[in-house]
Amino acid sequence: MTDLESPVPPPPAPPPPPAPRSATDLFGDPIDAHPLWFKQSSFLQPNFDSEAYIADLRTFVPFDTLRSELQSHLASLKQELVELINRDYADFVSLSTKLVDVDAAIVRMRAPLTEIREKILVFRGAVEGSLVAMQSGLRQRAEASAAREVLELLLDTFHVVSKVEKLIKELPSVPADWSNGDVDTPEKNHLSDGISLQHVENGTNLRETQSMLLERIASEMNRLKFYMTHAKDLPFIENMEKRIQNISLSLDASLQHCFVDGLGHRDANAIYNCLRAYAAIDNMRSAEEIFRSTVVAPLIQKIIPHSSLGGVGGASGDDLAEDYEQIKHSIERDCKFLLEISSTANSGLHVFSFLANSILKEVLSAIQKGKPGAFSPGRPTEFLKNYKSSLDFLAHLEGYCPSRYAVNKFRAEAVYIEFMKQWNIGVYFSLRFQEIAGALDSALTGANLVPIQASERGNSQDLTLKQSVTLLECLRSCWREDVVVLSCSDKFLRLSLKLVSRYCSWLSAGLAARKAGNAGFTPGSDWAISAAPDDFVYVIHDLNCLVSEISRGFLGHVVKMISACSTEVLDLVKQSILQGGKSLKDLIPVVMKSIIETVVEKSVEDLRQLKGITATYRMTNKPLPVRHSPYVSGVLRPLKTFLDGERAATYLTEEIRDELLQGAAAEITGRYNELASDLVSVARKTESSLQRIRQGAQRRAGASSDVSDHNVSDTDKICMQLFLDIQEYGRNLLALGVKAANIPAYCALWQCVAPADRQSLISF
Repeated sequence: MTDLESPVPPPPAPPPPPAPRSATDLFGDPIDAHPLWFKQSSFLQPNFDSEAYIADLRTFVPFDTLRSELQSHLASLKQELVELINRDYADFVSLSTKLVDVDAAIVRMRAPLTEIREKILVFRGAVEGSLVAMQSGLRQRAEASAAREVLELLLDTFHVVSKVEKLIKELPSVPADWSNGDVDTPEKNHLSDGISLQHVENGTNLRETQSMLLERIASEMNRLKFYMTHAKDLPFIENMEKRIQNISLSLDASLQHCFVDGLGHRDANAIYNCLRAYAAIDNMRSAEEIFRSTVVAPLIQKIIPHSSLGGVGGASGDDLAEDYEQIKHSIERDCKFLLEISSTANSGLHVFSFLANSILKEVLSAIQKGKPGAFSPGRPTEFLKNYKSSLDFLAHLEGYCPSRYAVNKFRAEAVYIEFMKQWNIGVYFSLRFQEIAGALDSALTGANLVPIQASERGNSQDLTLKQSVTLLECLRSCWREDVVVLSCSDKFLRLSLKLVSRYCSWLSAGLAARKAGNAGFTPGSDWAISAAPDDFVYVIHDLNCLVSEISRGFLGHVVKMISACSTEVLDLVKQSILQGGKSLKDLIPVVMKSIIETVVEKSVEDLRQLKGITATYRMTNKPLPVRHSPYVSGVLRPLKTFLDGERAATYLTEEIRDELLQGAAAEITGRYNELASDLVSVARKTESSLQRIRQGAQRRAGASSDVSDHNVSDTDKICMQLFLDIQEYGRNLLALGVKAANIPAYCALWQCVAPADRQSLISF
């Protein structure tokens, strides 16, 4: 009845017909169209972030445009929502009419749900109780299992201790004369666990039997150490600690006695078993120390004896080469057997390092006590000899290593590192540096260049100056067999380059001081002030020789010395040495320039006589000159004297001679041009001034100033004299082999003083 009385909503009005579409809607973009950058699907993504969305669009969309599009989209969403509500309005309204007697239905469903909940709670409590009981049982079982394990561990420990004590007690029962051979007495009782005297009767060595027993004891001791590690805090173990210590001491003493006995008789089987026993108890150092004190020390003491004061017992001084040879023979004779046993394949004896901790350690100790001076770099020659002998000795010891791994292990030992630290290569290099660099510095600090006597030079290709000879000797000293240490080859290369740089600096400073005319501001440059041009011939010759030697013989020797280096390293070394040779070669033009400057200055002294030409023809009635001035013949005399000298003819190459000639001729001609141009310019200015004065005097006297003076002027006479002089100068240049027409300064001088009809062609 309720349903009949409820009002029935009127049916929804039919939707209005769609409005006719315009031409713009048909042929253009829809009215509700959005730009391509506005993607509506972005709002439906589950991880949509409005701030990130706006920030991304703001980079290329104006804010007003973005806001307008968002508002337009919001309006379209609201419109769509209204349309959806209107479309399903009838269903929405009829929903309330269908919800009848809902409360009664809820009451009917509540009772069974409550019952099910109570059953679940009861079952959950039962399960939790069972779980607690089960966890308690498991915990008790774990505690019982742990207690059982501890008990078993303690029982095992007790059994092992008892067993080891029993085995150790049987060791003293071995007759003391076992070490003297085999025992044939069959009366001896059973030893332990199957080891009986029956084996001895069958020819088994008693020493070997004892070593086998010790190896077994050692393996049991290894088990005992394992048990103690896991139960070290238990009172039971603490109470047994004294027994365990006594066992360990007894084992060490017995093992030491057996090992020493085996070494004395060279019993390979006994030694092998003893070493395995030492390895089992992880006590390799004891075996190495026993071998060192028992076998190695007496041998080394005979070779390198020492007293309590550290004095050497022989007359060989601190030389180690002969001692190392004797030690090598002793190792081959008395130690090789043990080294071979310890390097047996798959024996587990690789843990021993008899080479380092027995042999090398004893050798180091003997040298430190018997020949401490062998490690002193104060005597570089003896030090290097001993160092190389020591490296050879170490290489000999490495020859006993069966593998590369063993070699690396030997080099990583503390004794090996300590042995290498004794050789202070850094101090050795410092002393060599002072010795070699000091020798060169002493030679370069002299006040004069020191030529080598002709009797000391083999031919003209040899060095001529003591300074250059010292440099080459120092360079060769850096890479002599009795000087260089290959492990410090980089330092010796740096020293070689520094020597070349020091020579270049000395030469450059001297040339700079000579050019400035003051040697006081640069110490060691006095030689350049007093040096004659002929002395610099020696310098040029030596520079050429040094460049040739460094770039060829010296470079080849260095590369041969370090040939074991990689190709990249060798290339860098070659480049650095060639760069040093280039720095020397670059000084040759500077030295040549200094020679040219000196020669030019001497020639300018004769050129200064040009001033006398003005005095000869100014305000005089002398006729035009017909021959050159006397000074011309002396202008090139210093250059000719230098080039014709014995040193230049002997030590300068044709190329350098020609370069010096051309350079000096150009410089002298340039100075000649400057002086002559100044002289002609002053003469013309003076003549112009005098002519203006004469014309003024004639106008005041009423005479005509238009009368031409057909006489030759003083300036013309001066120019004619200079023209005759430069013709003679050109002939002198040609005699030396220089074409004056090829010198720009000469051409300018010709244009300045030649008559008008001779300026177009330079001829003498």
